[in-house]
Amino acid sequence: MASISSSAVATVNRTTAAQASMVAPFTGLKSSAAFPVTKKANDFSSLPSNGGRVQCMKVWPPINMKKYETLSYLPPLSEASLAKEVDYLLRNKWVPCLEFELEHGFVYREHHHSPGYYDGRYWTMWKLPMFGCTDSAQVLKELEECKKEYPNAFVRIIGFDNVRQVQCVSFIAAKPPGF
Repeated sequence: MASISSSAVATVNRTTAAQASMVAPFTGLKSSAAFPVTKKANDFSSLPSNGGRVQCMKVWPPINMKKYETLSYLPPLSEASLAKEVDYLLRNKWVPCLEFELEHGFVYREHHHSPGYYDGRYWTMWKLPMFGCTDSAQVLKELEECKKEYPNAFVRIIGFDNVRQVQCVSFIAAKPPGF
């Protein structure tokens, strides 16, 4: 058994006036014993349940399929699904706008001479943002016009918050044939 010499104990107990006024260093979080325990053993009443009707939707396959933007993991959206997404951005008081891209439709690196630079981030705006739009049918009508004008273009719907001056949502609404 090791013993501590009295001189070592004396040096530990001696402090200067400057050391006495210092704050003790942070030693970590408190013990979990101090926090109340709310979960009871074998209590399954708080587990989420949908009544046993579990239905899972298959997501976009990752092999040989390009991911584009938000919602790209889903199958192509129907017109009703697009209308619901547009209704969501209108409920949030975001301004809808359509953009299209004729070449790639996704972010890529061709001119990568500087770090952090990606091509394909900026698309061409289809008309002006739809300030004052109150109905998703107006946005879908513009989407159809854009698809008719540029049938081989990627078209995305974006939503701007004109108070915070930021883009809040962006998703692909139409892809050219073969994508």
